[in-house]
Amino acid sequence: MDPLLLAGLLVILFAVFTVLKAVRIIPQARARNVERLGRYHRTLKPGLNFVIPYVDRVYPMIDLREQVVSFRPQPVITEDNLVVEIDTVLYFQVTDPRAAAYEIANYIQAVEQLTVTTLRNVVGSMDLEKTLTSRDTINSQLRGVLDEATGKWGIRVNRVEIKAIDPPKTIKDAMEKQMRAERDKRAAILNAEGQRQSQILTAEGDKQSRILRAEGQRTAAILEAEGQSRAIDQVFQAVHRNDPDPKLLAYQYLQVLPQLAQGSGNTFWVIPSEVTSALQGVSKAFTEALPKSAATRDELPPSAEMDEEVAKAAEAAAEAVADAQEAESPNGPRQLTQAAPEPAPFPGLDAERAPATERNHQEH
Repeated sequence: MDPLLLAGLLVILFAVFTVLKAVRIIPQARARNVERLGRYHRTLKPGLNFVIPYVDRVYPMIDLREQVVSFRPQPVITEDNLVVEIDTVLYFQVTDPRAAAYEIANYIQAVEQLTVTTLRNVVGSMDLEKTLTSRDTINSQLRGVLDEATGKWGIRVNRVEIKAIDPPKTIKDAMEKQMRAERDKRAAILNAEGQRQSQILTAEGDKQSRILRAEGQRTAAILEAEGQSRAIDQVFQAVHRNDPDPKLLAYQYLQVLPQLAQGSGNTFWVIPSEVTSALQGVSKAFTEALPKSAATRDELPPSAEMDEEVAKAAEAAAEAVADAQEAESPNGPRQLTQAAPEPAPFPGLDAERAPATERNHQEH
């Protein structure tokens, strides 16, 4: 090969290589620092940039986007002397590529160590319970300290989050027991409240039912008493309206006598002293001519059959009178005891019965 041709090819290749080194394309949200003869010259912006080959030195790219760094768990001692493992997550962004390259050698490591020391200072002033329940407070304090310290490094800390807080296993067991006891306590309280409410509702229901039942019984008693009162009033008015005489009362005595002996154990019964006079009055009523009342005034004269029935009734009344007189004698077949006069069936007629009773005693 011709040496001149070879030299020409080498020159062309060197020229192409030099041109390529002079042209630098920077992507969006990236930056590169340029040093000229060992000193900081400028920062290349996104897009097409030209540098002087072999004079300018271009450093690696610096990412200007927000970055997320998760640090490994760090042991931290709380105020009550408990060691907890705290895992943090840091969100930061490079705002000044020159400061990030020349103010700090390794800003990632610097941020990590600063986070650990700040976290120990913040958590060291809290006990375990407050540490577990004050994550927002810890995050805000960490962000404030880190943002202030990393400002001169060309870094802005946007957020600091505590990802996990792991207390010792013994503390976890104690906390689980405490939580279980709290749940059991709440369950017992809720159960007691439910039973109390159930008993209250049951008592209220019993109270209402008793009140309603008592009101119903009261209303029924009032209605029954009103019915009995009306019935008694109607009977009393009917008796006074029909003007009964002692003969009717004597007949009522005769109707009551069979009822006294209906019981199976009635081997001893009492006949009032007025029974004899009542029987005599009945006998006399059937033997004498009855005066015509307003109800029988328009009836036809009694026939022969009616006379026979009247005669039979008179004989029966006479036999009843004889039996009553025999019962009053001390040598009778059945021992009878003369009791005090019973109250009249109709109390309102006592005044009207008194003359008739005296008259019957005189006739007897």
